[in-house]
Amino acid sequence: MEAIEQSENAFNTRLMDGFADAIKELEELNYPGIADPKLRIATLLRPTDGLNHSAALQYELGVQAGNTSASQLRLPEEYNGLGYQNLISIVFRLMAFRDSWMRKGKAAKMSVLQTEKKTLLAPLHLVIVEEPEAHLHPQVQQVFVRKAYDILRTHPDLEDKTTLRTQLLVSTHSSHVAHECPFSSLRYFRRLAAPTDGVPTSAVINLSEVFGPNDKTEKFVTRYIQAVHCDLFFADGAILVEGDAERILVPHFIRKHFPKLHRSYVTVMQVGGSHAHRLQSLIEHLGLTTLIITDIDTGEAGGHHKSIPPMLGDGQVTNNATLKMWHPREKLFDKLIELDEKAKVKTSDFPQFSVRVAYQIPVSVQLEPTATVAEALPSTFEDALAFENLELFRNTGGNVIEGGDLVERFKAILNTPPVITELAKEISEAVRKTKGKAEFALDLLLIKEDLAKVKVPKYIENGLEWLECQLSENEQLVLQSAKTSTSAPAASVAPTEEALSPATVLA
Repeated sequence: MEAIEQSENAFNTRLMDGFADAIKELEELNYPGIADPKLRIATLLRPTDGLNHSAALQYELGVQAGNTSASQLRLPEEYNGLGYQNLISIVFRLMAFRDSWMRKGKAAKMSVLQTEKKTLLAPLHLVIVEEPEAHLHPQVQQVFVRKAYDILRTHPDLEDKTTLRTQLLVSTHSSHVAHECPFSSLRYFRRLAAPTDGVPTSAVINLSEVFGPNDKTEKFVTRYIQAVHCDLFFADGAILVEGDAERILVPHFIRKHFPKLHRSYVTVMQVGGSHAHRLQSLIEHLGLTTLIITDIDTGEAGGHHKSIPPMLGDGQVTNNATLKMWHPREKLFDKLIELDEKAKVKTSDFPQFSVRVAYQIPVSVQLEPTATVAEALPSTFEDALAFENLELFRNTGGNVIEGGDLVERFKAILNTPPVITELAKEISEAVRKTKGKAEFALDLLLIKEDLAKVKVPKYIENGLEWLECQLSENEQLVLQSAKTSTSAPAASVAPTEEALSPATVLA
């Protein structure tokens, strides 16, 4: 306050000197007159202005800690990104909430609940943060959600003590935030269509109840989801694929051949054939419409089930755990081939939810223009793709594909075609021996002709058509719900423009 008064006096002197000539000219107009009050220019500084004004947060550039040189470079806060501004603001706010709870600083003087000069503290501190990811870099999001709770517990009376509890509730649409949270602490909001003349609602899924205690499956799923795909929680549908080639090419098939599906919130996850069934509890608990693209993987009946080329009527079985343990829970190869498309869908009592498996089916092949049409039995994604695109692989090189190892093997096999049964064995053997399945998929991405000319294997095409239809039906249900609730009585709650947004996760 003393500094403000000194500044005010100095500024008043400067103002009187500066305006002296102007006031003198004004007096020549006979104003102010003898009876009029005299003019005086003075500052309008109040002591509270110095206490209430906003402080400026500046950023020092290229300086060492502790350097207070006036010549160092500084930027005002508006020159920093919104993300860091938000991060700084949220962190300071968390500190303020904690100190207010613990009656630290000014909060101690404001407390009215005191016993023997000791403040009585609320035993539970609940802090809610809404979508902190706004403008934040993914890594900053992860660091924030890891450290936010620690900030709220940084006090000698808190830390690891259990007398006073803190709960942090974060609503988010960020897979990066969900990535850093313990699996059991996630709560998933699944939007449901409204009943007739009703209001759309959400089902809150407690992910701590998905698996049993000390379940190995929970450990696998937790580590896998956190390591690969937390965006599963924000999707309208999921596609589980088995290998690298499918993971690379299925999204391109969708973009080229399924425009409606391409516009949907669909996540593609790669899981091995022996592990996809481990996600069953999670998928069914979330009620997430899912397509499983997997290999039928035929093996000998009995014994070790060694992988062999598929053949009907030979008592072969599938080595695929998903088909045996999830759906359709069948191990005989002949029966899997006989299943119609509807039988590959597993329905549920959960509204707007079903799961479908897609595995290799017989392909009609004509090796030569004059040859009769024969039936081939693929057992992997790669050989199914070869059977569907015979001419494409026969003409590799030049203006079509400059292929790697597997593409060249396909070319050699298809340009000297044996009978169809031997062809299937040779292609299957080429796929089994190759180590470059990802390279094979990348070769197709670099095709010099339009990738849309690559025919999608029929079993995948059928599965993607089903998923596209399911998501369209779910969308129509939500749209009808929104229309119904908009015209509902005043007591109803009309959905916001987020009615079609992905599900929200509370971490």
